Amino acid sequence: MLGFKHFILFILLFAMFKLEAQFHPPAGQLGTSAMHADSSAFIAWASSCAVQRGLIQWGLDSLGFVDTGLDEYGTGKALSNPTVSLGDGGQATLTFPYPISNEEGWDFAVFENSFDGMFLELAFVEVSSDGENFVRFPATTLSDSNWTVGPFDFIDAHLINNLAGKYAIGYGTPFDLQELADSSTIDINSITHVRVVDVIGTPQSDICSRDQFGNPILDPFPTPFPGCGFDLDAVGVIHHLGPNSIEEAETKLAKIYPQPATGVVNIELQGGVFEKSYIELYTLSGNLISQVQIQVDDESLVKLDISGLKSGIYILKIINRNHPITSRLSVVN
Repeated sequence: MLGFKHFILFILLFAMFKLEAQFHPPAGQLGTSAMHADSSAFIAWASSCAVQRGLIQWGLDSLGFVDTGLDEYGTGKALSNPTVSLGDGGQATLTFPYPISNEEGWDFAVFENSFDGMFLELAFVEVSSDGENFVRFPATTLSDSNWTVGPFDFIDAHLINNLAGKYAIGYGTPFDLQELADSSTIDINSITHVRVVDVIGTPQSDICSRDQFGNPILDPFPTPFPGCGFDLDAVGVIHHLGPNSIEEAETKLAKIYPQPATGVVNIELQGGVFEKSYIELYTLSGNLISQVQIQVDDESLVKLDISGLKSGIYILKIINRNHPITSRLSVVN
């Protein structure tokens, strides 16, 4: 009887250990770390994105590389663009208007497009202070490596940590730079680049991606589709060495007036940072109406002719690799 009690105690302790070892749950559940794109915590978004596309299926070169999405889809606010697919082992390197800084709590978040928070395509996250030396966040998986996640199988967010893509579309996976405080090759108080690297989710030992303990990281595999792998939506900044809000940053960099505008809208730009930029106008449905290249010296006032536009609301974008700005433009003609 004593042995049976010991056995029951062992089972309970093991169950408690497993529960304790689990990580943040899916978005919407108590204790989640998921951050919605509309959270006021975000003060900036990635301004440039360079994608190195991976294969449609690792080990099957004949299928070629993924081709879904444009590099620039990784910039701007989450949910504002389509996504760009990385493919097996592909990667995206992003930069920002100002360096990301290490402060209390989460410092930035990576967004993917999981439609339900259960079909998860995962990625490692790395950061750099110079664009050359990158340090990877220590990822962990508790998934059973003895089974395979098929092309349409689900993954439990409880079982993964420090991997982008663990939350549903619209919800970012946050990262805390303090975890990399012991890294000698980066300055966690001035991160200029974030790199997102697709996980190859097969348990096949010679090609699988592994966590910090050498365990295979499982996600759907194979997924032989042109848009396979991690689908990057955006990277949002929570702390940086710059203005304390998106509105403050845009006010300092550009003034757009009058609102509403008739015939002509004035765009007053802070010089230098907007050299060789573009001004673009879009309908609310995302159709590009016009694009104008601008040259800026120290100060510049651009007068944009909108006399041909119908009255309504439009999206005005100032496209620059370091300081992109998106604003609504009200037109009354």
